Amino acid sequence: MTAPEAPALAPDLELGLRRLKLRAMRSLAPEVLQTAKVQRWAPDELLRTLVDAEVAARDQANEANRRRLAGFPVAKSLEEFKVAESSIPQATFDYLASLEWIAAAENVVLVGPPGTGKSHCLIGLGEAAIRAGRRVRYFGAAALVETLYRGLADNSVGRLIDGLLRADLIVIDELGFAPLDDTGSQLLFRFVAAAYERRSLGIASHWPFEEWGRFLPEHSTAVAMLDRLLHHSVTVVTSGDSFRMREARTRGGGPPPKP
Repeated sequence: MTAPEAPALAPDLELGLRRLKLRAMRSLAPEVLQTAKVQRWAPDELLRTLVDAEVAARDQANEANRRRLAGFPVAKSLEEFKVAESSIPQATFDYLASLEWIAAAENVVLVGPPGTGKSHCLIGLGEAAIRAGRRVRYFGAAALVETLYRGLADNSVGRLIDGLLRADLIVIDELGFAPLDDTGSQLLFRFVAAAYERRSLGIASHWPFEEWGRFLPEHSTAVAMLDRLLHHSVTVVTSGDSFRMREARTRGGGPPPKP
């Protein structure tokens, strides 16, 4: 025998909850009110149930909105990251996963060959930060520079940078994948300098630091950028075979492992 359907809310209550934008409370109230009546809940228990439901729904919606604004290219998590198979020390990984470095406005800089877990780690850290209530933005390095370039036309680079730095963590992936011209280098430096000791940056590059001159044409710009990035940072040099190639070999494809 099915339970009787909960009676609808009185029109004035429905209108009031709608005007206050209490969507979850409005949706659940008929059922909760019926349960409270049958089980003789205390008034504060009824109110707490409705308020908790509204808070949980808003937290979930806010988290989804932060994730959408982050702009991750793929979904990755720290739980999926195979620390034991990576070159990231467990103690370092645990510190990164704690997110304490974001509160301290420290950077995370990962350098190493392609496929060694840099992007996965940074996106996973960004996802963890979102779940912890932090604001995150993700950019490929080229896309970030293109965004800043657009601000040159109307002299809005400063406003663009200030807007981006409203995030607690800005991930810049694939730095050095394509060389930058003088203007692009200066724009990127301006962004890094503005973030210095204010916001955390997550950087991934397959170039070791001594070879950053390959994509930053001006040596002094490369030195000044590294100075600010590494002053307060957790730096990890990744190594080993590509995770992607290892997975390909397990499926029967890809070249044999390096001797």
